[in-house]
Amino acid sequence: MNALSFLVNTVFDLYLMIVIIRIWLQLAKADFYNPFSQFIVKATHPIVAPMRRVLPSMGGLDTASVVLAFMVVVAKFVVLSLIAGAEINIATILLIAVVSVFKQAGVLLFWMLILRAILSWVSQGHNPIEMVMSQLTEPLLSPIRRILPQMGGLDLSLLVVMIILNFVNMFLAQYVPFWANV
Repeated sequence: MNALSFLVNTVFDLYLMIVIIRIWLQLAKADFYNPFSQFIVKATHPIVAPMRRVLPSMGGLDTASVVLAFMVVVAKFVVLSLIAGAEINIATILLIAVVSVFKQAGVLLFWMLILRAILSWVSQGHNPIEMVMSQLTEPLLSPIRRILPQMGGLDLSLLVVMIILNFVNMFLAQYVPFWANV
């Protein structure tokens, strides 16, 4: 059962990350012609396109993609409940879905910042994935760069954002139900 649960968790979490990146790409107005962006769009388009006919966008937010993110988490917890033979409580699963989507977005941001930092040391800056990561994370980093003093070529904005993310994670784990367990 543990191996099957691991597999289900991994598959659903990976697809959830792809959906969250799609939402994030649209919010950041990132380059959709980038090969990495095209992969994200093609991986989510078969499900998002029909949903858009029913769920129109609100402002700059693609509501179909947001609903898909919640549906992925709900499906994940329904499948995990069926595997475990547990009772399916829709209200609890919906609450877990909301918490899980936000937590997964924070985890994704954290790892994207780590990857961006590592790539900045080894890459020449012409990598399509690095370009998209820059477009996605720069709106969070540039305000911090304006506040922090220059440190002789060191960019500490990544460190500040990662500390803030860890603080928010620890704070929410204390006060939000299920935060530490999803």
